Amino acid sequence: MVVLKVALPTPMRRVFDYLPPHACQPDTLRPGIRLKVPFGQRELVGVLLDVTDHSAFAPERLKAALEVLDKIPPLPDHLFALARWAASYYQHPLGDALSHALPVLLRKGAACEYAHEHLWRAMPGCEPEDAGKQAKKQQALLALLIRHPEGISSDAVRAEGFQTPLLKALADKDLAEQFVHHPAPKHADQTDNLLHEAPLTLNDQQAVALDTINSAEQTFAPILLEGVTGSGKTEIYLQAIERQLAAGRQALLLVPEIGLTPQTVTRFRQRFNVPVVALHSNLTDRQRLDAWLHAREGEARIIIGTRSAIFTPMLNPGIIVVDEEHDPSFKQQEGYRYSARDLAVLRAQKESIPIVLGSATPSLETLHNAQQKRYQWLRVTQRAGNAAAPAFELLDTRNEPLQAGLSAPLIKRIRHTLEQGMQALVFINRRGFAPSLSCHDCGWIADCNRCDAHMTLHKSPPHLHCHHCDKQTPIPARCGNCGSDQLKPVGAGTERTEDALQKLFPDTPVLRIDRDTTQRKEAMAQMMAQIHQGDPCILVGTQMLAKGHHFPKVTLVAILNADGGLFSADFRGMESTAQLILQVAGRAGRAEHPGTVVMQTFHADHPTLQHLVHQGYNAFAGQELIQRQQASLPPFSHYAMIRAEASGRGRAEAFLHALRQQMETDILLPTSVRWLGPFPSPMEKRAGVHRAQLLLQAQNRRDLHGLLDSMTYYLEQLKDARKVRWSIDVDPVDTF
Repeated sequence: MVVLKVALPTPMRRVFDYLPPHACQPDTLRPGIRLKVPFGQRELVGVLLDVTDHSAFAPERLKAALEVLDKIPPLPDHLFALARWAASYYQHPLGDALSHALPVLLRKGAACEYAHEHLWRAMPGCEPEDAGKQAKKQQALLALLIRHPEGISSDAVRAEGFQTPLLKALADKDLAEQFVHHPAPKHADQTDNLLHEAPLTLNDQQAVALDTINSAEQTFAPILLEGVTGSGKTEIYLQAIERQLAAGRQALLLVPEIGLTPQTVTRFRQRFNVPVVALHSNLTDRQRLDAWLHAREGEARIIIGTRSAIFTPMLNPGIIVVDEEHDPSFKQQEGYRYSARDLAVLRAQKESIPIVLGSATPSLETLHNAQQKRYQWLRVTQRAGNAAAPAFELLDTRNEPLQAGLSAPLIKRIRHTLEQGMQALVFINRRGFAPSLSCHDCGWIADCNRCDAHMTLHKSPPHLHCHHCDKQTPIPARCGNCGSDQLKPVGAGTERTEDALQKLFPDTPVLRIDRDTTQRKEAMAQMMAQIHQGDPCILVGTQMLAKGHHFPKVTLVAILNADGGLFSADFRGMESTAQLILQVAGRAGRAEHPGTVVMQTFHADHPTLQHLVHQGYNAFAGQELIQRQQASLPPFSHYAMIRAEASGRGRAEAFLHALRQQMETDILLPTSVRWLGPFPSPMEKRAGVHRAQLLLQAQNRRDLHGLLDSMTYYLEQLKDARKVRWSIDVDPVDTF
């Protein structure tokens, strides 16, 4: 008996047994190919794991697979193995993890091939007269087909004034044929004419970094490229990739956000005369599959994408670059909670190629790996060209009256900047007009009834908006508690700051850049074009402005509420705040104009801010690592978080209590592992469900994963497992 072991995209952590499809030769079946199989009342697309001769079920209970969808596996063996390893490491159902490694169309059972169209062409050697003396229209159509030996579509034939039945008439006479056209790009010349434009001249530090990266050619070499903002890290990437292209190899570049993808693709297409493809969620499913195939077959020489692009196959891999490696966007926060950055390192190892992790503010985990000599550590401390590092100022606002979050000294600095013909950037990491709406008489605050959070006030269009569950309501006319009409906005968001600045500087354009203003297609590109014209203007925005942008005329960066993350309940709060501050600060003084960063704060004497401003990120990171080690926090220990959600208050926490109790009763806990919790999540209620978490901390990664392997069994067996939604997050980046 031949039995197929198939992984299916279901929440169940098991493999399913099937018989081969009828008339299928079992020796043609390879692990990794896709199969269409019956599953209850549905049909699912699964991935073949193995072909065996036994099953735990009787043969008569096994169903036959419906169809074999591939002759060869879509993923090469090493990526198939990587996807299986990732499912195990991140404690995710194997079938769902393998499905996520494929483009959406392949998950749905589409053919693993390019988009194609049906074209018409004349048969070789025929002449228009062959259609017959009386068939004048057929003659004319045949002449048209002869003029288009590459093929012509039915739509184009109709556009020329011919009826499509004439095509069938020519086909019946064996004078024309219809064929399938696959518009795959041609291979670019691998050595000649690689560049559209010449590379820039590197300074000494950039040159050393490039030489180090190039020396690791065709060997696994994890490299941390730590370069201050404006130091020309992208130019190093470009020249390192050029070397790989000249050798006939491909490059994979991962970027943290979709917003950075178009400008990065544009930059690479301006430099290189080779096919460059983008992979991100703003593409159609068809576009993503075609780009994926171009990469797999070696047609695309440079692949640029967000975190899911880590599973994109390359025929001739040469180098992987992870830009802004510290960004938490590389960690999936829902469902399959994998880290693209960490998988990129493992993939580079399997493919024996170098990987470059680039950042001005590296994550503490990456810095620790560099300090332990696991990664090569390259530093670029000079800004490109003659640009100087910006000067920092801490502006104490404890006794300063604020106008929509703006102090008088800051307003004065903005006015001076504009008078000099320069641009100013005001950073406030809050969307909307105000973070909350409050009653002046009784103190009532408009809260979301689905979340433990205040509703954010928006003025354009007017409404209250919960940024956690996306609930929107009209702005009330009266207090929900006392009936007063004295409702006042509390605090400032980007809208309110924009409004205040527009009133203060009526003759100066104020451009607000946040999620609300960039939803319209091309809106971001239009604002960027206006900024790059160089005329005086004020930019107001959220962290969308923090990275990846070059503003040559911005000489003043103002950071409002700079200490907002200093008192976070998350142990990564300090790290995230420092990274955000320095990334935003890096927008100042990018060209020959010196820049200044003004940080408004109520805690100007806070040691972290003082350390960061006066001694820089590495000094801050060094202190933070010492504190992490003393507290046995990552990277000096390993975490996994079990999250639970339920409709009733306390149900999720009770579920995790039962889990912990059951495991403590049945399993001897390794000495290196300890429990923390369960306890309610920092935002206990979100989107109508109540949430709790149980934290596992271990000094030894092997012990942690051994316990997690056992835990998944218990989680599925608990009585309330079907009433509670639970997930396991290995190496969580936040505890929210």
